[in-house]
Amino acid sequence: MDAAEILFERRGAAGLVTLNRPKALNAVTHGMVKALRAQLDAWAGDDAVTRVVVMGAGERAFSAGGDIRALYDLGKAGHHDEALQFWRDEYPLNAAIKNYRKPYVALIDGIVMGGGVGVSVHGSHRVAGDRYAFAMPEVGIGFFPDVGATWFLPRMPGELGAYCALTGERFNAADGVASGLATHRIASARFPALIEGLTGTVAVDAVLAAFAEPAGEGPVAARRAAIDRLFAGDSVEAILAALAREAASGSADAAWAGKTAATIAAKAPLSLKLALAQVRRGATCDFAACMRAEFRIVSRVIQAHDFYEGVRAVIVDKDNRPRWNPATLAAVSDAEVERHFAALANELPLP
Repeated sequence: MDAAEILFERRGAAGLVTLNRPKALNAVTHGMVKALRAQLDAWAGDDAVTRVVVMGAGERAFSAGGDIRALYDLGKAGHHDEALQFWRDEYPLNAAIKNYRKPYVALIDGIVMGGGVGVSVHGSHRVAGDRYAFAMPEVGIGFFPDVGATWFLPRMPGELGAYCALTGERFNAADGVASGLATHRIASARFPALIEGLTGTVAVDAVLAAFAEPAGEGPVAARRAAIDRLFAGDSVEAILAALAREAASGSADAAWAGKTAATIAAKAPLSLKLALAQVRRGATCDFAACMRAEFRIVSRVIQAHDFYEGVRAVIVDKDNRPRWNPATLAAVSDAEVERHFAALANELPLP
């Protein structure tokens, strides 16, 4: 790892973390995962550090995800075990953040997706700035919502989790707060003063309360009634059928439903079925069980076709014409979905 990829600083009572790959939208590398885990462990035992603050360099992204291209290259070269080690380290980091005993404040201004979600959403405080743009778009590259999505998606209000998982739709700051993804809405221009406040000894909750403002209503929240009604199905086919009926109804939501159905239909069929299964099953699982399930899934996904085809189509060749296998939802059997959730000989060790 380039030592400059992630920066650590002790300032006053705060441990400051900066994801520092702005040209790569602060995508999280394996080295960054290991460095952040080691630093969090060190600060956990340092009484002089009473809170951790995490931010992304530049103005475009907090973090747009994991370093997918590096993982793609490893897999294509047949180095599946080496690729899998990334997730074997990343998922315990997500768990360490979830269980961190000091306030963990993520200042999210810009894109936050995938691996970036994993190092922010599990923290005790998540601040949405003006450019906040959350999404879990993994089903569009033949992957699945991970980094603890099996836990947090089912715990979003109503059917927002299923909607998020199947569409990859972006949530702005208002929608982030409304859905519980963010805990506070603070103007980006106030972030420097906010950081200064967080480095002092005033309680984190009090500092954030002093800066927070009303979040307002976002476009996703405005569709909540339709989302809850149309995404309640127990299968992707049932959800698509409900959207098709709505699209043909002439209702105020008809055009939106048609567009949403088309968005889902372009995603990887197996990924869609895995994602919905995660949302439904995760609702009754504890956090550790959710993380173990994701490691089981990723262990199978990186051995298969769709992830490499999705990354090729979207990131490598950029032709946006993936050829999924299986090619249709009907071709994805229940047994194939179950196989991805089956126990492993070497399960994920968690802190």
